[in-house]
Amino acid sequence: MRIVKDWKHLDADDRGAAVALGNFDGIHLGHQSVIDAARRKAHEAGRPLGVVTFEPHPREYFAPDAPPFRLMNAEARANRLARMRVDVVYELPFGPEIAGMSPEAFAEEVLSRGLGVSHVVVGQDFRFGKDRAGDAELLAEMGGRLGFGVTRAPLVQLEPGEVSSTAIRKALVAGRPRDAARMLGHFHRIDGVVEHGEKRGRKLGFPTANLPLQGLLLPALGVYAVRADVLSGPHKGGYEGVASIGTRPMFGVHAPNLETHLFDFDGDLYGEHLSVALVDYLRPEAVFDNVEGLVRQMREDAAEARARLRAEA
Repeated sequence: MRIVKDWKHLDADDRGAAVALGNFDGIHLGHQSVIDAARRKAHEAGRPLGVVTFEPHPREYFAPDAPPFRLMNAEARANRLARMRVDVVYELPFGPEIAGMSPEAFAEEVLSRGLGVSHVVVGQDFRFGKDRAGDAELLAEMGGRLGFGVTRAPLVQLEPGEVSSTAIRKALVAGRPRDAARMLGHFHRIDGVVEHGEKRGRKLGFPTANLPLQGLLLPALGVYAVRADVLSGPHKGGYEGVASIGTRPMFGVHAPNLETHLFDFDGDLYGEHLSVALVDYLRPEAVFDNVEGLVRQMREDAAEARARLRAEA
């Protein structure tokens, strides 16, 4: 899969794709429906399958001081789209230029002249352009003038209501990763580069791989059963483990991060790319009277995570 950021100077091979257009935060079942519709159009026309999205998320641009809300960073989104066999991701830089474009200008300058798209698929509630003034009907009208087709994919619904990023966020914040997974169509993942920490877990017999959470929605603090994919380096592959999302309250005040202990693993992951799927929520974050109590609880957490993951397999 190719990632294209310069939409004004494309190679010929990157033009003419049938594309899904949207923010695709989380790539939930509704997003997958839009991408699958674009896949069908690409197959029918013998064109590449593309996804047009934005970085940063427009909401981050317009409200930079708002609490973190993103389900995925750019790396996690790209990893998920690669698993979906997307050919090219057009990651448009969202800034003053694109933010200031009218819907008509975006359709003509970006989609037609810049990307040369052959077909565009959007969701039912799609809005675009300055002040979100454009909708799917206007895009279809513009496509008719500019030479590309437009399809509006239907909403995907699960009981008791439609699938949405908002509902997924609420489930994760409430410590319900399985409910989030039902709407996502996959377990919620946190991706990133493993950072050096204080190496306290190694001293306690539970070495962890640490990922930052800056800019991402913070799921319920606590301990999770997880599945992890090491995406780079000599230890590439899939593993099971137990992870903590929290502030390490026994050891002072820290920014929240994700600390993952991989079962039956012995190796160095610093600087490698890791993708951690939250499978089950085991317990809230807690403070213990002493280190011995913490270690005892960590052993119990690991045993419980193994049992949950065996039952889930």
